[in-house]
Amino acid sequence: MEKTRLPLHHCHVMKTDLIINRLYMFFLGTALLALFYYRTATLSHIIKTRDSPLVPHLLVFISELLFTFLWVLHQAYRWRPVTRTVYPDRLPGDDKFPPIDVFICTADPSKEPPLGVMNTVISAMALDYPPDKLAVYLSDDGGSYVTLHAVREAWSFSKWWLPFCRKYELKTRCPGAYFSAEESRDDRFISCSDFLAEEKKIEIKYNEFKDSLEKNSVNASSSVSRDHAPIIEVMNDAVDSSQQEMPILAYVAREKRPSRPHHFKAGALNALIRVSAVISNAPYILVLDCDHYCNDPTSARQAMCYYLDPEISPKLAFVQFPQKFHNISVHDLYDGRMNCYWRRWLGFDGLGGPSIAGCNLYLKREALYGTKNIKNDIDLNHLKKSFGSSNELIRSISKNYKPRLSKDRKLTDAQAKEVEHLASCDYDGRSEWGKMGSWPNADFTVKVLCVLYGRGRMSTLQIMCYTANTFEPIHVVPFYVLAAVPQICLIHGTLLYPKVSDPFFIVFAFVFFASQLKHVQEVMSYGDSLMSFVYEFRMWTMRSASSYLYASLGAVLDKIGLHDAHFTLTNKAGDDKQAMLYQEGRYDFQASPVLIAPICSLYILNVVSFVVGIARIVQTKSGGEMFIQAFIPLFGVIVNYQLFEGMVLRKDRGRIAPSVSVLSAAIATFVLCFASLVLIY
Repeated sequence: MEKTRLPLHHCHVMKTDLIINRLYMFFLGTALLALFYYRTATLSHIIKTRDSPLVPHLLVFISELLFTFLWVLHQAYRWRPVTRTVYPDRLPGDDKFPPIDVFICTADPSKEPPLGVMNTVISAMALDYPPDKLAVYLSDDGGSYVTLHAVREAWSFSKWWLPFCRKYELKTRCPGAYFSAEESRDDRFISCSDFLAEEKKIEIKYNEFKDSLEKNSVNASSSVSRDHAPIIEVMNDAVDSSQQEMPILAYVAREKRPSRPHHFKAGALNALIRVSAVISNAPYILVLDCDHYCNDPTSARQAMCYYLDPEISPKLAFVQFPQKFHNISVHDLYDGRMNCYWRRWLGFDGLGGPSIAGCNLYLKREALYGTKNIKNDIDLNHLKKSFGSSNELIRSISKNYKPRLSKDRKLTDAQAKEVEHLASCDYDGRSEWGKMGSWPNADFTVKVLCVLYGRGRMSTLQIMCYTANTFEPIHVVPFYVLAAVPQICLIHGTLLYPKVSDPFFIVFAFVFFASQLKHVQEVMSYGDSLMSFVYEFRMWTMRSASSYLYASLGAVLDKIGLHDAHFTLTNKAGDDKQAMLYQEGRYDFQASPVLIAPICSLYILNVVSFVVGIARIVQTKSGGEMFIQAFIPLFGVIVNYQLFEGMVLRKDRGRIAPSVSVLSAAIATFVLCFASLVLIY
């Protein structure tokens, strides 16, 4: 009789959250219907009587409609939140595991310090996975000798580090993280003299490794090239017999020419897919950012709990892991943990799986190629249209293909020529690899395609999730309207909301407080503090007023041909003074005035409207009529107190510059005067 196979994973529906979410949807949805009834009745009355300015009422109504549209879409995330449990101990033996390729991309050692990048590389090599089934590829889009030297040094150090990790089953396998935190040590070995002696020796080796990288990183920016031939080097050491216990480590610098489009990171990943196909050709690919190390060495085994399940594996394209950040302070001023997104992922997962988060995921190579249903007798020329002119790459599509890398891991002349051809800058252009569109619009394009072509393949709720992601930027419009129009109307005594004595006052109050309390409930049920709610809300307002605004404008201008979208590499080099402010719980406002001025202008406008509005209310004794309009700026001013602190109270280097405060006051004055003419008169 066949033995019952234990499940490798289990999905748990979060029933309490599910019930709360659906009750919230029902009651708030009902309140929104009542709110819109009030708005339509009010607009109808104004159109007939002309006893109040029409434009502000119309703008507020449209903004409420847009926010409601986005709210409806986002309820799909709340419909069926789930969590998952995996059982790696139930997996078959290591000999049954499929190979995994790891892709890591870097571009400029002056902005992405080699030590941090190499820590990511080493942590990937140290995954708790059979080393003979693991290959790590570092794409260096700068073609920098600094990065190549760092990879060679990382290879040498890893010969010490990996055996140490395996011997003592370390949980933290990023050496930088391990040696910087006492809690990284396993309690089992704290009093073990052999362990402590070996750890000390490894730490000395790591310090030597760091010193070597630091010495070679002088003038790192000058080592970056945008015009170079392809460089591919598979690390090897012919005199070291321990090499067979090491994963493959390959350095790949694809060809770059100023006259050829390179598609930024997307192009780098495409080159890695092709090059890796003829070196290791693993059926699964782990994608990591260069500053995201593998904090859990069992992640590969966890992913295999899904991929080795014959029931779901054929329908599975990727397994996504969340991003966690090691340098988050207790304050988390900038919402760096991004828990608002990961909370959504719990609901997205319950509808068939989340979308790709950009990195930290195990991809199925077959899903990338789209070759699941390919026929054996397909015409070779047809495949070349899709995969280019490389016969070796086309052969690698077959499940029976085995790469021919020698035991000493030295590429033959023919192999070296082949991988250089696959990493050339014109390979994309002669095949469908090159038909990728513009990188800044790629994410939007993918989401739109999911919305347009998802019908019949995805559930309605899944489509709603993708649509919510796609249309997220439009909240900038209602945000600016509701951050300015009611405030300006308060100054002029124009009533936009029901009086306290009006039954519809309860409707508006319920919509506001129910929304905020739901946010608080989600934050705290996820395990965060009440202050996390405040930090998330603050960052939402600041991003809406600045980065989301400019991103939306840039996308629109790019579409109509008035602006060329471009990619700027994030600087990952640390700043001690910024870090100190962050750890002390103080915002650093030393950003461009273009980013700071919009939110400061809105803040000043809200302060002025509240002060003038309260004076008008006291003078006219109209507190019951204007209560909601006075509450709106008061709420914004209190929640975003950090802006008042930055403009008025703080004197340190992280404050808002006086020149920015003056500029913001001038913008607020102009907006108030101009908008008053348009909206009121």
